[in-house]
Amino acid sequence: MKAVHTTQAPAAIGPYSQAIEVNGFVFASGQIPIDPATGEFVEGGIQEQTRQALTNASNILKQAGTDLAHVVKTTVFLSSIADFAAMNEIYAQFFTEPYPARSAVAVKDLPKGALVEVEVLAVKPE
Repeated sequence: MKAVHTTQAPAAIGPYSQAIEVNGFVFASGQIPIDPATGEFVEGGIQEQTRQALTNASNILKQAGTDLAHVVKTTVFLSSIADFAAMNEIYAQFFTEPYPARSAVAVKDLPKGALVEVEVLAVKPE
């Protein structure tokens, strides 16, 4: 088991790793829309926040030697299911066919009041 860390994504704000690599898989922790350069949320609404969360996830995968094209499963947490369509518009810009499996759910609250959190599970290219 190997921890993955990059400065191109927000540092862990608790006792967890940005990602763990094991047996050819990369399990990335959920990413919220923090700009790693500022440590603050990106300005804007659900679309801007989705873009930043996925950019953070992409940067973590890159550090681990893989990318979004190798994502097999995502989980999207929304603070409001009413944001689903707007989130999906941005999400679709980050993935191509065959699309990863996905769960998308609305939850009561997200860390720091985020509108979205995205976690990804990827395989390393052979």
